[in-house]
Amino acid sequence: MASNGAILQVQNAIAGYGRVEVLRGVSIDVEEQNVVAIIGPNGAGKSTVLKVIAGFLTPREGRVFFCGEDISGLRPDMVVHKGLAYVPQGRVVFPRMTALENLEMGAFLVRGKKEIRAALDRVYSVFPILQERRHQRADTMSGGEQQMLAMGRALMISPRLVLLDEPSLGLAPKFVDLVFQKIIEMKELGMTLVIVEQNAARALEVADQGYVLELGQNRFHGPGGDLLGNEQVRSLYLGG
Repeated sequence: MASNGAILQVQNAIAGYGRVEVLRGVSIDVEEQNVVAIIGPNGAGKSTVLKVIAGFLTPREGRVFFCGEDISGLRPDMVVHKGLAYVPQGRVVFPRMTALENLEMGAFLVRGKKEIRAALDRVYSVFPILQERRHQRADTMSGGEQQMLAMGRALMISPRLVLLDEPSLGLAPKFVDLVFQKIIEMKELGMTLVIVEQNAARALEVADQGYVLELGQNRFHGPGGDLLGNEQVRSLYLGG
């Protein structure tokens, strides 16, 4: 069972694809209302950790606890029902649907028109651009706007925890800035987030805690600011 008050615990997770072992005993704790960044080089297993948490990959060994409950190997749809939202990398939206229709698709657990309206209002308060674009088809929106849409759709169920996989990937600099600003705003609203990011320095700047993975194992862990100032972390993972 979970051994502390963390809302999410990954305990000694071993997982991979076919015969390829990607995670070799990774452990992560996430406190409520915190932002946790997972960084590391390509192939370190960062996105694989999120897939294990979200139920897309069953750990061969180790456990995942969410709100004190063992969710190891639970199907993704059942994980969502527990209050855990996952935003995959690549700005995954329904291209031929409007922004509003995309958000309504994210409200599949929300019952009643009044409740859906309240969920939309919450999302629009964080992402006002989505209200402006609500009747616009997703495939005509910019990459940054599509990323806002993917993040907003995840918030429609008022999740206890949000997993963001490479939210700034492939975005123009102004939208990279906006993504990280929105992460800060979401934290200020009391949300709990786990971010996997190649933009390691920016991720650590907004993170309460950071984990550095290397070759599927924990290498460093600590407050985001401490990792930013760690000379070894800077030289190995932050370009000096």
